[in-house]
Amino acid sequence: MTEQGVRWTADQVLALAPDAASRKAGGRLGTAGPWSGAGSGKGSVWGLCKGSGSRPYQTAVDLTGPAYKCSCPSRKFPCKHALGLLLLWAGDGGSVPVGAEPPDWAEQWLAGRRGRAEDKRTPGGGSAPAADPEAARRRAERRAERVTAGATELEQRLADLLRGGLASAEQAGYGLWEETAARMVDAQAPGLAARVRELGAIPASGAGWPARLLEECALVHLLDQGWLRRDRLPEPLAATVRSRLGLPASADGPPERDRWLVLAQYDTADAKLTTRRIWLYGAESHHTRLLLSYGAAGRAPELSLPVGLALDAELSVYPGAGRPRAALGERFAAPVPAGHRPPGVTTAEAVARYGTALREDPWLESVPATLARVVPVPDGEQWQLADADEDSALPLTRSARSRPGLWRLLALSGGAPVTVFGECGHRGFTPLTAWPEGGGEAVPLC
Repeated sequence: MTEQGVRWTADQVLALAPDAASRKAGGRLGTAGPWSGAGSGKGSVWGLCKGSGSRPYQTAVDLTGPAYKCSCPSRKFPCKHALGLLLLWAGDGGSVPVGAEPPDWAEQWLAGRRGRAEDKRTPGGGSAPAADPEAARRRAERRAERVTAGATELEQRLADLLRGGLASAEQAGYGLWEETAARMVDAQAPGLAARVRELGAIPASGAGWPARLLEECALVHLLDQGWLRRDRLPEPLAATVRSRLGLPASADGPPERDRWLVLAQYDTADAKLTTRRIWLYGAESHHTRLLLSYGAAGRAPELSLPVGLALDAELSVYPGAGRPRAALGERFAAPVPAGHRPPGVTTAEAVARYGTALREDPWLESVPATLARVVPVPDGEQWQLADADEDSALPLTRSARSRPGLWRLLALSGGAPVTVFGECGHRGFTPLTAWPEGGGEAVPLC
């Protein structure tokens, strides 16, 4: 285990916050006033934070994760106390002594956590009893039968819609779509259920909604047919179809060790689930990978990585044609400042990459892309990223135009070219992280 040699920046700490409220509250706790007994050593930071009760909160961060422990009742990871402690440590003002020994409560947590990690690395350590392969095969067959029944029913629903005309979708209202989505849930095809709910939100959603509904119906039909004819598909495409339907899969690719630059991290949420997306870029492999983690409604996912730092770790990819999703495996050291960034492309090249990716995954919303030497410029009431050296540009997505990160990007650029990482798709480009021209630290935009 290596000692933490370099402190993180305040921006890298705040990028770990699960939401704006935690970011603001953590910022207020990033001073020495509420803290006592703070220290850092053995790849960790700890301290006691005065709260509203008589006993201070015990807060510790394992920087090799990072992972967090706090005695407060918050359900967020990291909580405001962990953020405040990291900000205090990042400030390097002498408030967090270096090379100290953790107190007993922090040492016990660190030892337990790292012991469990070591058990997982040891052959046979912490392993669950072997599953019955025959029982697993029977369960998979029963689920496949239910998914087939659901896909067949959905095909009939789409045929009825087109036979009656798209105008009937507006008259029927959202209730019919929700009922159909519930049937897809019963069929154990959550991916189909999600797409059906998206169909239900399109009618009467603004000018041109019939064309948008027809496009989305075609994609749902293609997914249905992909499942019903899966035996005729190449295995990578069949794996993509299974993934889009929401069927479980394991990251069975060989472990890929690299120095993974944390490109971006952001959350999306609905009534039941919070999904965290973390983009990584390998310094040696030049692969861009996506980590997904989940939290129940109202609770942030536990996995959180500091944007702009590099992680010496292993990743294993999930099956699917051209899909970048991976699972995080063993981590060999605490995250450290990265000496690299992904190579950039032009806006035209980014669009071409998305088009190529659609041939392998027709349901793909976007692809990761790093744009080199682009300048954010207004386009009427909208914004776009224009190539500094070519006559081309990419419009920003609607969600990007409404985020505070847009103003951070404008301030960073000041009219000069910048490098921007984000997601490029049919709705435009969503910037997630930016770097100034000529070097400098990553600036999170989400």
